[in-house]
Amino acid sequence: MSTTQETTHTKTRLGKTGPEVFPLALGCMGMSGMYGATDEAESVATIHRAIERGVNLLDTGDFYGMGHNELLIRRALQGRKDRPLLSVKFGALRGPDGGWFGVDTRPMAVKNFVAYSLQRLGVDAIDVYRPARLDPNVPIEDTIGAVADLVKAGYVRHIGLSEVGVETIRRAHAVHPIVDLQIEYAIATRGPETSIFPTLNELGISATLYGVLSRGLLAGRKPNGPGDFRAYLPRFGGEHGRSNESVVDAIARFAKERAMTPAQLVIAWVVAKRPEFVPVIGAKTRAQLDDALDALQKPLSPADVAALERVVPIGAVAGNRYRDEQMAHLDSER
Repeated sequence: MSTTQETTHTKTRLGKTGPEVFPLALGCMGMSGMYGATDEAESVATIHRAIERGVNLLDTGDFYGMGHNELLIRRALQGRKDRPLLSVKFGALRGPDGGWFGVDTRPMAVKNFVAYSLQRLGVDAIDVYRPARLDPNVPIEDTIGAVADLVKAGYVRHIGLSEVGVETIRRAHAVHPIVDLQIEYAIATRGPETSIFPTLNELGISATLYGVLSRGLLAGRKPNGPGDFRAYLPRFGGEHGRSNESVVDAIARFAKERAMTPAQLVIAWVVAKRPEFVPVIGAKTRAQLDDALDALQKPLSPADVAALERVVPIGAVAGNRYRDEQMAHLDSER
């Protein structure tokens, strides 16, 4: 493991007009309790380690920990001259009990959300701003138009999307250039390959890919306490969870044969399959981050990719990535 800045990797441009970024981004959601208990000092140290190793894109959401995640990032970046790019999702509504109760992407709400994010993050502008989900009550043109106004005013630099389908991507891109779509993609989640990725390539839009480890499932992780929302996801429990243990074991054996950890293997698979896109790695600790970044030193050959896909073919992982009611609201699944 190297803790020096890794600047030799070819950077990836987000879309035709977006910034150039390191081959992997750091997703910060897990640092605000979504995956169980966290250590704030370790979270800050992990962000620092990411920057030291060349990562220049941090991904967050204003609703992660009801603002906690943005405040954590502000603390981590305080006084640093090597500030990374910040990608922020907005629109999800949460209560004081941590519950979720919808999405609001009305233009007036967009401008309200960005004001609070700028304050919590301690920045003058957000590098990539995106609605977290499609609001069924608001035309995407209205939402993107409002963010475009923020671009003109200097509060936002670039616009992204999250978990939307082909029609919405086209409509949004017609209003203002979209630099990237954030969407779940892993060897266990390959739906975007069918129509979403071809559309992105056609339009010159990049993607930031989350869930590369299927929230730790593919690396053998299990829900960690009552605050870990993975306990409510179909792939981790019941018959699906028991069925998926054999897939996890097969991945571990395949990785060991190639002197890789399971996490490195599934990250390397995504990098090999979609080198034009940027995986977002949700590391909570420096050890997890170093393990993930070291995957870049262990690329998979085409033969390795084909062999792994025989071990984990499409449909091998049982269960949807979210519960049925959540899947029904995902524009990307339509």
